[in-house]
Amino acid sequence: MPFIDVTISEGRSPDQLRALIHELTLAAQRALDAPLANIRVVLRETPLTHFAAGDVTIAERHAAK
Repeated sequence: MPFIDVTISEGRSPDQLRALIHELTLAAQRALDAPLANIRVVLRETPLTHFAAGDVTIAERHAAK
């Protein structure tokens, strides 16, 4: 049973999140020939203040723009 766990920064619309789930599910089905009913997808949205690269949070990057 494929289990896809995605962590992304918050701020996407419900439609975007639904589209991501759909596309990931189809990709797993194609790549693994797995039945759709067996594919699990979990999305974890992280606050912009809790997601950083190079010691700079996404919130800080947005504020600097």
